[in-house]
Amino acid sequence: MKKLFVVLALGGLMVGCGEKKKEEKKGFEMNRTKTEEKAVEAKSEGVPVDMDNEGVGPFKDITFDGEIDAELAAAGEAKFNTICTACHMAEQRMIGPALKGVYERRNPAWVMNMIINPDKMLKEDPIAKALMKEYNNAIMLNQNLSEEETRAVAEYLRTL
Repeated sequence: MKKLFVVLALGGLMVGCGEKKKEEKKGFEMNRTKTEEKAVEAKSEGVPVDMDNEGVGPFKDITFDGEIDAELAAAGEAKFNTICTACHMAEQRMIGPALKGVYERRNPAWVMNMIINPDKMLKEDPIAKALMKEYNNAIMLNQNLSEEETRAVAEYLRTL
């Protein structure tokens, strides 16, 4: 009887550790382990990538220099650590989205307009509205940054 119990327990453990979860998305069937699934959830926002939307605010047609301005990024990091880390981390979702790779998902002008003008963005911009919905209606608070401070934080985000 004990041998049967041990065999069943080991069999259940082997099946449980290798368990795959079937997931259907728009006509595709995907098999993922639980670890893979958590990694995908951490990376995705569920909000589409939109590199054309510049948002609502003073920043338009923003392009970054090829090289990161280390002095400006350091000033941005200091400001980020003071006002942003309550809601944002580089690689992990918190109250707000993870910010590593943000410029792969959002236009630089959109990011800077969201930083400097979150009130208006949350009222008028479709991506900002979708992000707010995705993050349980948590609003991004206006930190009343100047354009220079906003640019510094934007430069820091390039380093993540």
